[in-house]
Amino acid sequence: MSLAQSWLSYEGHYAQRPTIHGLPCTASPSGIHMQKAVSRPPKRGQGYKFGIFAGLHGDEEAGVLAVQELIRWANTHPQELADFELHLYPVCNPTGCDQKTRHSSAGLDLNREFWTGSTEPEVIYLESELRREQFHGIVQLHSDDTSHGVYGFVRGSLLSEELLKPALACAAEFLPFNYNAIIDGFEADHGIIRECYEGILSAPPEQRPQPLEIVFETPALAPLDQQVTATIEAVKTILAEYRTLQAYAADL
Repeated sequence: MSLAQSWLSYEGHYAQRPTIHGLPCTASPSGIHMQKAVSRPPKRGQGYKFGIFAGLHGDEEAGVLAVQELIRWANTHPQELADFELHLYPVCNPTGCDQKTRHSSAGLDLNREFWTGSTEPEVIYLESELRREQFHGIVQLHSDDTSHGVYGFVRGSLLSEELLKPALACAAEFLPFNYNAIIDGFEADHGIIRECYEGILSAPPEQRPQPLEIVFETPALAPLDQQVTATIEAVKTILAEYRTLQAYAADL
């Protein structure tokens, strides 16, 4: 399958800090390279638009590898995504991923910087993407070294929880399930947390209607290959369930 036939494109971008008096405020003249791949439906503008984000914490490799596999899936099996427009961001914290650190090279947890007026180039770029694309669904992929099993956070549309439930069930075929009543300091119900940290990557505050938002977490101490497989299958389940619910709603 050729790249042209697969409707897949690569749209990397060099993120820069804001300028002061016309001078770029960055140690690197070229900025920070942000990777992006887009899988579009045969007819532009007719697919469900999802953003899938990984690598916001540079020491969480499973999500990065999973998105790279999802890009390959989109390239080799485009017919399975003909009704979706997927925007895939495999490495949202390039300097952290290079150094294998949670924080960026600026020493910041980028997943606490969104919609706070941050001047971090990665955050500015991703906020511009979120505002421009107005996704129907936003899926973040993470790993948690304090959890023994899979779990997730939901925000935004009520559909978020209805999609996370089967995704966790699918992931639990490869990894343990976290049934704890408290996970990561939040109350949880069968692996689902309805609260969240401030400043995480999310839809623009003004976006209406609100998209569905899911943060999927694997246990970071589990074998990496199992984490990657569980993450891929969870994302595929989210997309398949969304398609089914949209078809059902159309028949109401």
